[in-house]
Amino acid sequence: MQPKDNDANWLDWLFHQFPSYQHVGVRAYKPSLANVIEILDLLGNPQDKLSFIHVAGTNGKGSSSTLLASILQESGLKVGLFTSPHIQKFEERIRVNGKMIPSAKVSAFCKQIQDFTFHDAPSFFEITFGMALMYFLEEKVDIAVIETGLGGRLDATNVIRPLVSLITNISLDHTQLLGTQLDQIAFEKAGIIKASVPVVVSSRQEEVAHVFEAKALEMNSQILFASTNDLDPKWKALIHIPYQQKNLNGVLHVLKFLPYEIEESCILKGIKNWTKNTGFIGRYTIMQERPQVIFDVSHNEAGIKTTLQHALATKKGRIIVLYGTSSDKDIKQILPLFHEVDAMNFTTFSNERSAKWEETSAELVQMQNFCKNYSNPKDALAELKLTVNQEDTILVIGSFFLIADFFN
Repeated sequence: MQPKDNDANWLDWLFHQFPSYQHVGVRAYKPSLANVIEILDLLGNPQDKLSFIHVAGTNGKGSSSTLLASILQESGLKVGLFTSPHIQKFEERIRVNGKMIPSAKVSAFCKQIQDFTFHDAPSFFEITFGMALMYFLEEKVDIAVIETGLGGRLDATNVIRPLVSLITNISLDHTQLLGTQLDQIAFEKAGIIKASVPVVVSSRQEEVAHVFEAKALEMNSQILFASTNDLDPKWKALIHIPYQQKNLNGVLHVLKFLPYEIEESCILKGIKNWTKNTGFIGRYTIMQERPQVIFDVSHNEAGIKTTLQHALATKKGRIIVLYGTSSDKDIKQILPLFHEVDAMNFTTFSNERSAKWEETSAELVQMQNFCKNYSNPKDALAELKLTVNQEDTILVIGSFFLIADFFN
């Protein structure tokens, strides 16, 4: 049924007409490229008329994609950026030089899609990806940075042929879809490696390096493993968080494979204007000082562990955690990571995928540092601010959806 003709109704139609990972999780995953190939063919195959950088990885792909876009924008290029999920509003997913796609363009594309006849109804993500490519083509971007949604080999974005591919990091996440072993997950991520297209891997993980090397050899693709040890101190000085230094190092190596002269001054501006140019937020973002409030979207074991290591290593006062997670995460594996923090609090969030107190209470109440369960993240943060010292840090962590509640 066609919605009433206004932007909000068309966006609601987009979210609910077809499966959306944002709402239903793994049930939205379609392990096939047939749908996206069909939709792009009906659109005139915009992927064949654009230049790309393709980014995959368990953690760090959002940071790397946005940092690449910021640096390229500062170099004078017109840059498309496709990322997911969004935090505040849908239009964040599709940007050109930092500006979000207009709502009217979203509505117009949805109307166009309704006129097509498909063998199998495409997913929310497949439609959104097609929308992004058509918008980038219309805007005549010089290059588009494309972040995979889930995995790589069978991700809807894997129909593009990029100038260079980037794989950021491999750890356990979405194991019900991608595999329960690191080498299985690496195999899925390695699926973005295209014939004769160079690939950069942000850091060499010995347990999976052979997977990438074998795929690169099969595809006759040059492969380069970046090393943070090689990162120039002048760049390290700009980014103090170790895991972001790894992401930056991968990005700098990607730049070497592009047909553009990228000056150091543009890299500097790209880093400094990272948030302004791309809307980048929620990756150890300091929202307030004294007490310090940090928002972080880390949601799997490896991402949370890395974030906590940095928080504990740099803390001045206490670390007070407000944690919320999706119900598909393995909380039994994640909760032990929080044993070193001074206080642990749990909250549900508004997205229907939120883990509920009844599902997690058995594990949480056993934690010696567990303090309180909250039903609303905003209320929780407001209360915590009143109970901590000025030198303390409140770390809000566990999900994109948790962070989104603070902006809605």
